[in-house]
Amino acid sequence: VQLQACGGGLVQAGGSLRLTCAASGFTFSTYVMGWYRQAPGKQRELVARISTGGATYYQDSVKGRFTISRDNAKNMVFLQMNRLKTEDTGVYYCYRFGASGSWGQGTQVTVSS
Repeated sequence: VQLQACGGGLVQAGGSLRLTCAASGFTFSTYVMGWYRQAPGKQRELVARISTGGATYYQDSVKGRFTISRDNAKNMVFLQMNRLKTEDTGVYYCYRFGASGSWGQGTQVTVSS
């Protein structure tokens, strides 16, 4: 299982970023996928999740600003982040749910004021 995340960077508050996670080594379309983040000094937390059928879940703090989506043909999951806030700063991780969850490497998102 490989999960390669990219798309992080430095952005001013109010800006946007799009994270991409490229998956390989498993049947992507049959797994729930998600994005977690970890801010400095804090625990890793679930940001958004998308089911195999496209149903989505969002953490309250990102509702209306972030959109998770997936492309099963390309084995990719995305996180579109708009109206970013300084509190969105952290390392963002792609995650495959299941009996044996799998983490990708993180991508740093830094939102400056």
